[in-house]
Amino acid sequence: MKALIALLLLLAFPAFGGEDHDRIRRSVLAGEILPLDRILEQVDRDYPGDLIEAELEEKHGRPVYEIKRLTRDGRLLKLYYDAADGTRLKVKERR
Repeated sequence: MKALIALLLLLAFPAFGGEDHDRIRRSVLAGEILPLDRILEQVDRDYPGDLIEAELEEKHGRPVYEIKRLTRDGRLLKLYYDAADGTRLKVKERR
């Protein structure tokens, strides 16, 4: 699981305004953003299912995690979380 999270973080770096991996790592270590695994723990509790994709993006000047999730009942969700404090911002659903 940790290897998958690390891979997802590497894939997410270009989505964060072209920022490089070291800058994002420093942001996590400085407490400016939460690590992806902490967000995924919350997603697992609230929306059991399979992780499809995770990205770190910038929306309206703020870092946002975008999580794509396939729930156990077959719903495809796009979940948005504030990367700084973990607040769930929005949920979009497609069937």
